[in-house]
Amino acid sequence: MNKSILKIMFLLSIFLGIVSGMLTIVPFIGEIVFWLLITIAAPLVIVFLSRTGLLEINTVRQSTVIGGLIGFVSFLAFAAVYIPIVVVLAKFFNYSPNPGVSMFLSNATFGLIILLAIFMGVLSATINAFSGFVAYYIIEFDKSVKNPKNDDYTRFNIRR
Repeated sequence: MNKSILKIMFLLSIFLGIVSGMLTIVPFIGEIVFWLLITIAAPLVIVFLSRTGLLEINTVRQSTVIGGLIGFVSFLAFAAVYIPIVVVLAKFFNYSPNPGVSMFLSNATFGLIILLAIFMGVLSATINAFSGFVAYYIIEFDKSVKNPKNDDYTRFNIRR
């Protein structure tokens, strides 16, 4: 894979993580945005890059690796934005969008916060690797629908 495509992929993942980190502070949509980041960050980036013609995925392994990288990077960007905002809101303004998370983050040590962010990043990478795998099959299905010459009927000389 080309390094410029990886840079674009990482920048999109970081952008997605930063936007999610800012939107998760909003009380009612925060949980939805958080779960969307953990589950469908990779398909969003993969589909966007494949629709623009920048990314061509040839194997399932590529889709899972790319999905895992997108999930990990986007969650670390999310944590880098979300954690300081929650700590500042909890300590200085006595506001907590999620009381349990605010209490934990404002009282935890720096090492424990880093460990939690990395653990959640690995969890997000695992889930997004599967989501990238599913996105690969959806993209391939869409290609086969648009171009029926490459389906099994013509490949094996089967008449419809």
